[in-house]
Amino acid sequence: MWNKFTYNFKCYVASCWNHDGDPVELLQLGNQLTKFRQCLKENPKFLQEKVKQYFMNNQHKLTLSMKPDDKYYEKQTQIETEKLKQKVDSLSPEDKQQIYEKGLELRSQQSKPQDASCLPALKVSDIEPSMPFTSLDVALTAGEIPVQYCAQPTNGLVYFRAFSSLNTLPEELRPYVPLFCSVLTKLGCGTLNYRELAQQLELKTGDMTVSPHVLPDESDPDTYEQGVLFSSFCLNRNLPDMMHLWSEIFNNPSFEEDEHFKVLVKMTAQELSNGIPDSGHFYATLRASRTLTPAGDLQETFSGMNQVRLMKRIAEMTDIKPILRKFPRIKKHVLNCDNMRCSVNATPQQMSQAEKEVEKFIRSLGRSKKERKPVRPHVVEKPAHSGSGERAHGNGSQIIRKLITDPTFKPCQIKTHFQLPFPVYYVGECIRTVPYVHPDHASLRILARVMTAKFLHTEIREKGGAYGGGAKLNYNGIFTFYSYRDPNSIETLQSFEKAIDWAKSGKFTDQDIDEAKLSVFSAVDAPVAPSDKGMDHFLLGLSDEMKQAHREQLFAVSHDKLVAVSNKYLGIGKNTHGLAILGPEIAKIAKDPSWIIR
Repeated sequence: MWNKFTYNFKCYVASCWNHDGDPVELLQLGNQLTKFRQCLKENPKFLQEKVKQYFMNNQHKLTLSMKPDDKYYEKQTQIETEKLKQKVDSLSPEDKQQIYEKGLELRSQQSKPQDASCLPALKVSDIEPSMPFTSLDVALTAGEIPVQYCAQPTNGLVYFRAFSSLNTLPEELRPYVPLFCSVLTKLGCGTLNYRELAQQLELKTGDMTVSPHVLPDESDPDTYEQGVLFSSFCLNRNLPDMMHLWSEIFNNPSFEEDEHFKVLVKMTAQELSNGIPDSGHFYATLRASRTLTPAGDLQETFSGMNQVRLMKRIAEMTDIKPILRKFPRIKKHVLNCDNMRCSVNATPQQMSQAEKEVEKFIRSLGRSKKERKPVRPHVVEKPAHSGSGERAHGNGSQIIRKLITDPTFKPCQIKTHFQLPFPVYYVGECIRTVPYVHPDHASLRILARVMTAKFLHTEIREKGGAYGGGAKLNYNGIFTFYSYRDPNSIETLQSFEKAIDWAKSGKFTDQDIDEAKLSVFSAVDAPVAPSDKGMDHFLLGLSDEMKQAHREQLFAVSHDKLVAVSNKYLGIGKNTHGLAILGPEIAKIAKDPSWIIR
C-alpha cells in the first residue's frame, strides 16, 4: 500500500512539473488547503461550478467499452505457436547451429560467478549494532480493556486500531469472516444508509478498514491468535466523529441492503479472481503451508484459494439473503468488547483527548450475553513481552493475547495442483522449521537470502525464464520456496531440491553471507512510519528487546551455521514439506496419485 501511495504521489508531482508548475509549491499541502477553504468561503458553489466546467460542460471525452474473450489464452497460444513455427521454418541448418551454439554460450556465462568486487558496497560493520527503542504506554480503559498509547510525530493525525478475538466464533461461520469484514463499513450503520456512511467516512476520516488476521506466536509454531483488526485514522479535530462512527458500526451495523450487498459481493469476487495472476505465488505458498501449522488452514480459509472459490460461489447465488443472515451471528462474537485490545498513535499533545474518546467508545460497546466455549482445544492468555523501552501505567497493565494451541496437531504433507487457464505456472513449496525466537531462525533467514541471490535467481529466472522466484522465511518459521509467472513447473521443483543440496554442500562464500546480511538488514532497519510504531508489540507481542536479540543473532550468522541449519531442517525427511502449483495441466502430475488435482 505504501509503494502504491508513493508511486501515485510521484505521478502527482511529475504531472505538475512537466507542465512548468512549481513542484515545491505543490508539496506545501497546508497552503493548498488554505487556498481551497478561502475559495469555498468566497464562493459556496465553487465545487459545483468546477464540476460543471470540467465534467458536465466539457466535450473532450472518450468512451471506451471492452468485452472479454473466453478463448483469449487459446488464441494467444495458437498465435505464438504459428509464429514460432514460421520462425523455425525460415531458419537454415547453419542458422539453427548458430542459435544452438549461442544458447550453450549463454548457459556457460550464466553458470559463471559474477565479479562484484569492482562495485561500491556497504559492509556489515557499517550497520548499527543496536536499534532505537520505542516508548509505549499501556493502560486499562473502562475497567479492563488494554489500550496501547504510542506518542509519535504524526503531523496532526490520530491512528486508532482495535483487535477483537474470534475464539468463540462457531466453525461454520469462519469462512464468511473476510466477506463480513470487507462489507462492514460499506452497508450503512445507525441512521446512515450506505451512501451517507461513505460520505461521512470521506469527510471525517482518512480511512476505516476491517480485516481478519491470523497472528502466529513468536515461540511456538503450533500456537496462534485469530481475530479481526479495525484500523482508521483522521485529523485531530475529527477524532470524536471518527470514534462515533466506530461506535455506530459496532453497535448498529446494517445488514439489510440486499441489492448493494450483491454488488459488493460481485466486486469482491471479481477482485479476488483478477488478483490471482498478479499474486499466484502467494496463493500457491499459502496452500502449500496449509497443513504445516494449526494456523495454516485458517490462513487458507481467510486468504487462499478456498476463499476465492467461496466468493465465486456466493457471487453466482440468485438469492443472497442466506449469506446476509449469517452476519448478525458473526456480529455477536466480534463487535463487542470481549477479548478486545486497542492502540492509539498520536502526538503527545493529542493523547489526553484520545484517551477520553477511546474510553467513551469502549463504554458504548456491548458484551456477550453468555460465556461461550472456545472452538479450539485450548486458549492460552499470554502477556505481550514488555521491555525497558516500554513503560506501563494503570497498575502495570499489559497487552494480553488470547492464543490458541492444539497439542494434538501433527503436520502432514499435501501436494495440490490447481488447474487454471494461465499460460504460466505459480509454484510454492513450504517447509516447517522454527519460529522467531529460536536461535536458528536468524540463520534460516540469512540462508533464504543467500539461496535466492546466489542460486535460485540464476536457475529460475535467468535459466528457467520465470519472472521471479526465490526463498524466504516467514515469522512463524515456514521456510518458503516460490516462483511466479514461470514457464516451468516440475523443473522448478527440481531447482528447489538442487538449492537445498547446494546449501548443504556450503558452496557459498563469506562475501555471499555478508551480502545476504546487508539485504536482510535493509528490511530489518527499514524506516517505520510514525503511524506503525509499536504495532509489532500490539499485534505480535514482540518487545524491542526480542527484536534486538534477533538482530544480534543475525550478526552472528556464519558459514558453519548456514550449513548446519540446511542439513538440520531442509533435507528430505528432516521436516514436513507442502507443495502447490497453480497453472495449466501437467501430464506428469496428472498421472501421479500423490497429487491432488483441483
